[in-house]
Amino acid sequence: MFQKMEYQIIVEKPSLEKIETLGLDSWSFWECEPSKFDWEYSSEETAYILKGKVLVTPENGEPVEINAGDLVVFPAGLKCTWEVIEKIEKKYKFN
Repeated sequence: MFQKMEYQIIVEKPSLEKIETLGLDSWSFWECEPSKFDWEYSSEETAYILKGKVLVTPENGEPVEINAGDLVVFPAGLKCTWEVIEKIEKKYKFN
């Protein structure tokens, strides 16, 4: 029997000191207008949300609300649906 995999999205509100140590200037930039789409992470992604609001619903889990100012880690292997509620802008890097 196959075991159901649980993929946890980690969301935190980082301190200004932590933000400064992340090196966001070297991270890639991405933006998206309100929309809904499926996504799969082939590798772990760390993202800092500059503006906007999104609901990310893992394939076998509960929706996670992500907002401006959040630092988020999406695990490798995560299959999910993104619902962009307010235009999102983020800086991100793959680990």
